[in-house]
Amino acid sequence: MSKEIKPKQRIGQAVKNPWKRYATWGTLAVLATGGAVYAYRFTGKTVVEIPTGRVRKAEFVISVKTRGEVRSSNSMILSAPQVPDPKITKLAESGRPVNAGDVVIEFDTAQQEQYYIDRSTSVRTVDSEIVQLKATHRITDESDATNMMIAEYNVQRAELEASKASVVSEIEGAKSKIDVGITEGDLGQQKVVVGSHKISQQADLQRLEQKKDKTVRDQERAKGYLSKMVIRAPISGIVNILPNFRASGSFGSSPPGFKEGDRAWTGAAIAEIPDLTKMRIELKLDEVDRGKLNLGQSVRIRVDALPEKELVAELDWISPIASIAFRGMGLTEKSFPARATLKNLDQRLRPGMSGSADIIIESAPNALLIPARASFVNKGKPAVWVQRGAGYEIRPIEVGKRNETDIVVLSGLREGETIYLENPVEAAKRAKKL
Repeated sequence: MSKEIKPKQRIGQAVKNPWKRYATWGTLAVLATGGAVYAYRFTGKTVVEIPTGRVRKAEFVISVKTRGEVRSSNSMILSAPQVPDPKITKLAESGRPVNAGDVVIEFDTAQQEQYYIDRSTSVRTVDSEIVQLKATHRITDESDATNMMIAEYNVQRAELEASKASVVSEIEGAKSKIDVGITEGDLGQQKVVVGSHKISQQADLQRLEQKKDKTVRDQERAKGYLSKMVIRAPISGIVNILPNFRASGSFGSSPPGFKEGDRAWTGAAIAEIPDLTKMRIELKLDEVDRGKLNLGQSVRIRVDALPEKELVAELDWISPIASIAFRGMGLTEKSFPARATLKNLDQRLRPGMSGSADIIIESAPNALLIPARASFVNKGKPAVWVQRGAGYEIRPIEVGKRNETDIVVLSGLREGETIYLENPVEAAKRAKKL
């Protein structure tokens, strides 16, 4: 049984084309969009937002801006003492507050104690040698005195025998005279021996006394070394451990600070105790700004760690010569170091904090100011765009001094008036092109 197949299109019915329908809809959409754009550009209204500012009264300041680092004006450096091979055995923690007299650094005393004991022993040994030498000298002196007495006796006896020459034979008289000469010679020789003994004894005694003086000096030096093995804080403040430049570290990194167990060297700066009651900020001035500044000018400081606090300082030193900093690859940076002492402090302020500084060259309180970008030149004279309702007017003004952000207005504006910071016409043209 076969099925009846119905035709998809009836006879006499037109065939519909879907692509033609899609093209028609697309054309209508393009026309509608074009009409909307035409109506927006030529008949619609565009709202243009232009930045504005207000005429205000405030302090006008001309200043030099720079950066700096806070330092203590009375920082005490604790250095390794004049002792051989000092080794740190105790070191206060960096950042710890200390009072005057507190122990900050201790060095190993074992070597110096042994040295002191050795020198003390040497002093006692030399004292014993001197006592023994003096005893020997006394024995020699007594022996010399006996020999002198015998020699003098012999001379006297010989002279006595020679006096009998008139009553004895001529031969015996001549013999007695010869004996007198011999005994006198012996006496003279004995005197020379005694004199040489005294000189020798004096030299020996002087040599031992010099040896004792040296050992005593060594003993006192060792005692002085021991007295320097403990370093105490000379003032109250915060301990700051300094870098050990002889310590090995990774390439390109800053040297580590001193620590317990390190061997320092004579005069090495180990720690610093800054006086927090006297602070200053160290600045770097550009060459172009150096000639604008004078000592005694006020400095306003904003420390990065205390942004809400304004500190006041006084410029009290400017280097007469420039400082050259090498930046590598043949590049250098030249600046003039300067210093300003802080007049007001904050208990949170610490040495090493960075901040910005405004060195005041000139200031005028209660000046009428406008933003510098609001002023333009109209017919060769300064002018501004003053807001009038939804519109504006160009108004000529008389201006005074200016800085990087503001201009002083001498006449032509009143406090509180609103001014445009851009040309309203140019702003509207840009808005219509968008």
